[in-house]
Parts: sequence; C-alpha cells; structure tokens
Amino acid sequence: MGYNEISAWRNELEGTYAVINLTGKSVDCRYNQKNKDVIYSSRIDSTNIIGEAIQQCKQPPIVWINSSTATIYQYSLKKEMTEEDGAIGDDFSMNIAKSWEETFYSHDIPNVRQVAIRTSIVLGKNGGALIPLKKIIKLGMGGKQGNGNQKVSFIHENDFARTVAFLLEKETITGNMNVTAPNPSNNKVLIDTIRKELKIPFGIPQPIWLLKIGAFIISTEAELVLKSRNVTPKRLLDSGFNFKYKTIEATLKSLIQ
Repeated sequence: MGYNEISAWRNELEGTYAVINLTGKSVDCRYNQKNKDVIYSSRIDSTNIIGEAIQQCKQPPIVWINSSTATIYQYSLKKEMTEEDGAIGDDFSMNIAKSWEETFYSHDIPNVRQVAIRTSIVLGKNGGALIPLKKIIKLGMGGKQGNGNQKVSFIHENDFARTVAFLLEKETITGNMNVTAPNPSNNKVLIDTIRKELKIPFGIPQPIWLLKIGAFIISTEAELVLKSRNVTPKRLLDSGFNFKYKTIEATLKSLIQ
C-alpha cells in the first residue's frame, strides 16, 4: 500500500458526504489457498486504504459504510441471529468476516459515522445468487439441496439499495447492521418457489454428496448452499425501516418474469 495510492483516495474523498465500500472478491470459488488469500486481502486491504485516506482528510466524509457479511454468524436452524446476541463462530468464512470488521473499526475517526453492513444473500433480476439457481432448476435439478431445512437469509436487490440509502440518512445509526429481509426462508421453500415461478413442475433433489461433487466441477463450495443462515434485521426494524419485500415468495415473484 503506497503513499501515492493513499493520497489519490484522500483527494477523492476530501469533502464528500459518504463513502460506501463494497469491495471484496466473490466467495463463489474454490477455497484453495490462492483464492483464500485474495478473499482476505481484497477485503482487508481496501478497508485499510480507505481508512487511512479518510484519516488524512481535512474534511472527511460524514459517514463511512463498509461491507461485511451475514456469514459472520454460526450455522443455526432455530436461533435467530441478531446484532445483539448472534453467535459468531470460528471457521474460514466467519474469521474473514471478523477480520474485516476489526479492520474497519480499527480506523476510529472523529466525526465520521461508521456502519458495517452484514449483508445476506442478495437476490436480483440480472445478477446475484438467483441466476445460477435458475439455471440449475431449468436443468431439472430443482429439488431440495441437502435436507432442505437449512435457513436462507436473503434480501431483494431493491430493498438492499433502499437500506443503504436509509443508513446514509439515519444520522443516529452506527455499528453493525444486519441487512436482510425479516423472514428467513429455508432451502426447500426457496427452491420450490423458484420452480413454481418458472412453471417447472418437478426437480431432482440433490443430496450432500452430489452437491459436493457438483461444487467441485463448477469450481465453487457446497457451503454456499448448505450453511444455515438464520439472520434477522433487528436494528433495521427497530430503527423504522420498512421492507418492500418481506418474504421469499414476494421477492421471487417480483424478480422472475
């Protein structure tokens, strides 16, 4: 991280209202050492560069929103993970998330409001997790993945954008925020609902062993669909945010034509 790089970012951020950092290599890849290193460095280095640049500003941004992830919480089928009492565990994905947030908050800058957004799976019409799911289902693999009970925390792309706008405007909000719809689904309901919207009557279930083979073939990790993410947006709801798409059914109906 060179002086010129920090200086260039300082010039860009000087006198601005806000900086929103969503940088980070996609986790949709094999967790070999090379990819693990880039997943880590792309998050930590970008956060450090922005933090150091803001510290050098004479008129720093008023608010700094930095990406984090709902994957910071442990696997859970029953316990809803809120910002206040969510259980944070110890594996590669969760440790990445912890390091990301620790780096973010290590830049404690006076008069700069800092918010870490623990974002769940974003579902969008032209990008995000919905695209590969639709492809799999159209190929006939539209049954539950694993036992299908694993919780799926999600957010509609429109509500994600609205959440960020809300956090920019809400001057009292600082710290960690779960950015996810208020009603987690589960894998079986997610897959069944996509299949229904696509008007595909039947899909072959995918047991864990088949998912792991398939993940290896397409260079990703089965964890992305097998981990149970049971995350709820307590602080957003308490702050008065109103979701347009509260359920998986409403979300998918608006995104699948």
